[in-house]
Formats: sequence, structure tokens, C-alpha cells
Amino acid sequence: MVDTVRGWSVAVRGRWREWGGPAGGGALGYSSTMVLSRGWSSFLVGVGVWTWVIWPRFGLAIWNDTRAWSGGAVGVGAPTGFLWIHAVLIAASLAIGSTAGVLGIRGWRAARRLSRRRQPGEVEPDDQRI
Repeated sequence: MVDTVRGWSVAVRGRWREWGGPAGGGALGYSSTMVLSRGWSSFLVGVGVWTWVIWPRFGLAIWNDTRAWSGGAVGVGAPTGFLWIHAVLIAASLAIGSTAGVLGIRGWRAARRLSRRRQPGEVEPDDQRI
């Protein structure tokens, strides 16, 4: 289906909504079901796996760095800002990567569900809903 919103023709699967803002000037927002192809689902799963392969190893390297401890040796003294900022960076990256991986898994599973529902001889669609 194609809708025209403020002069723009947009292919949509959901509905455009205008949200009221200051002085009545509404911002457009799109509410829809997510559409992912199997290729993008695989990419997101790969991002999630890559995140969990790389960041824990980086965390170990930061932990063993003498700059991470105020005593100048690993585990000696209080943790420094160097350790804390990298810990926050690693935690945020793992959270984002995990979210991407979960979305990829959900997209792949939705694609499998839809492909099982199609009739024999029917062409499989490029995109899948999750």
C-alpha cells in the first residue's frame, strides 16, 4: 500500500500518525510491524556473536593494564577512571550487540514461520515480519 504523507509518497505496512507537539505542530511518527529479510537477520546475529567474541577479550586486556589500577600493578589499589570508562563502554557495547543478536534471531524465526505457511509453488517474499 502507498500513502501520501505531507506530499511524500511512502510505501507503508502500518499507519502514519501525527503526534501533537508544542503549538500544535505535530511530528510524524510511524507505527508498524518490523520487516526484516533473512539476510539482515543473519547480519544482526553475526553482529551479536562478534560483539561477544571481541568485547570480553578487550575487557580482560583492560583489567590487566597497569593504567586501570591506582597502585600501578594489576589488582593493586583502587580502580582508576581508565578502568571505569572502559567498563561502561564494554557494558554498553555488549547490551547493544545482544539486542542486535536477539532481533536477528527473532527475524530469522519469523522468516521460518512464514516460509512454512506458504503454499506449494508460491514464491517466498523477500521480507519477513517479526
